[in-house]
Amino acid sequence: MADRLTALMAHFPVNAQVFNVGALCGFNTLESDGTNGQLHLVRRGAVEVQYDRKLIHIERPSLLLFPRPLTRRFITDPERGADMVCANLSFEGDAGNPISSALPDVVCLPLENIVGAEPVLSLLFEEAFGQRCGRVALVERLFEVMMIQVLRHLMESGEVKGGLLSGLSHPRLRNALVAMHETPAQEWTLDALANVAGMSRSVFATTFRRTVGITPGQYLQGWRVQLAQKALRYGRPLKAVATEVGYGSEAALSRAFKAQSGQSPRKWKASHP
Repeated sequence: MADRLTALMAHFPVNAQVFNVGALCGFNTLESDGTNGQLHLVRRGAVEVQYDRKLIHIERPSLLLFPRPLTRRFITDPERGADMVCANLSFEGDAGNPISSALPDVVCLPLENIVGAEPVLSLLFEEAFGQRCGRVALVERLFEVMMIQVLRHLMESGEVKGGLLSGLSHPRLRNALVAMHETPAQEWTLDALANVAGMSRSVFATTFRRTVGITPGQYLQGWRVQLAQKALRYGRPLKAVATEVGYGSEAALSRAFKAQSGQSPRKWKASHP
């Protein structure tokens, strides 16, 4: 089976920064900073979470993921509180990150339901609530590992309907998506992608659109432009970027870039320093 996450995480990693370890008591509002998502691990205690006029009631140890900026309110017992470890999540590419944009607004999972996560969680809580040197750096890396565990869980359980994660959950489409992620510069035709998926051309095209929500060509263009945007952020010249992401010239990349983002590469870069 093709590794569905390696190329994605290599191009668009997530970084965690711990901001809370310990009991959260009473009423606590966390305002959106307009940039970061957040991951909360509830080790003990009941928590009510309010956001966008919605409620989540947490009664057992759970993971709560907000992949995009969102203001929410936590309500816990004013005396006993709830033991929590919380981290800000910075996704490479911000709003253009394909992983964060593929996730639902909120993911809430009982910790016991995340297969294979128990050793990671055990070490994370031990380090977070201990006093050993380097514990914050270690806990932040473990939060990043937990993000991979969450993505695995969502793909293997098929809980996300539509979009990239739904495509990566499909036993055949995943092969075409991984191929595009790993070798974007290859001249991918519909026939070539269907062959990688082990499907006929027509069945592949229909299944891809129904599952992912867009055509294979639209997805490939979006992926290439996302890679180009990342490269431009790092100061790479447009001519070199065009070749790396599968376009034969600056003009060809510029056309795809404007069709995808609504801006020329130059204007986009000026607004995304």
